[in-house]
Amino acid sequence: MKQLTFHLPDHRPLIKICGLTRPENALACAKAGADAIGLVFFEKSPRNVSMETARSVTRVLPAHILTCGVFVDESFEFIMERVEHCGFSAVQLHGRESATLVEKLANQNLLVIKALFATHKPDLSDAHLYEAASFCLVEYGKGILPGGNAESWDYGLSAGLSTRLPLMLAGGLTPGNVQKAIQIANPMAVDVSSGVEKAYGLKDMKKVTAFIHKIRSI
Repeated sequence: MKQLTFHLPDHRPLIKICGLTRPENALACAKAGADAIGLVFFEKSPRNVSMETARSVTRVLPAHILTCGVFVDESFEFIMERVEHCGFSAVQLHGRESATLVEKLANQNLLVIKALFATHKPDLSDAHLYEAASFCLVEYGKGILPGGNAESWDYGLSAGLSTRLPLMLAGGLTPGNVQKAIQIANPMAVDVSSGVEKAYGLKDMKKVTAFIHKIRSI
């Protein structure tokens, strides 16, 4: 397992590109300026990857890139098997996971991202339960899958959280709206997947570059 030596970027939100499925595409995102790469372990997702595919991605990334496994209501043992096999430095919990699981994973020297939702539980009122998390990721949560489902929402709903806990903003972000969303919510990090894709799991590098440029030019 990697030792956690990650530091937040200065003067701008951390940029996480999620739902990668190909090593060369992930490496291109890192070279374009992404700080973190997310790999999804959820069978219902069109971006779901195997352990071997995830490992092939993490092995090509520079050491300074935060690598994150994304899970939905999985056990500690299931998560740690993939952390150890793939060398993840972070995990993202995108279901109804307990505060106990968050704390247990944080004690493994992992950066833990816990998702909260604007439309269902766990929601913003539950943020205080997850104080062991490194970030609370907030998104819309409307749709058949746990992720953002490419729908933008009222990002201002999460603005209050940024004054209490580290906020990662997600859900419907694109190169066209990310600047305004950041100005409204003031997050410490942003997370994007479908907003920079040309197919499920395959990022459009023109969109990725534009997304990163918009953030860096704020």
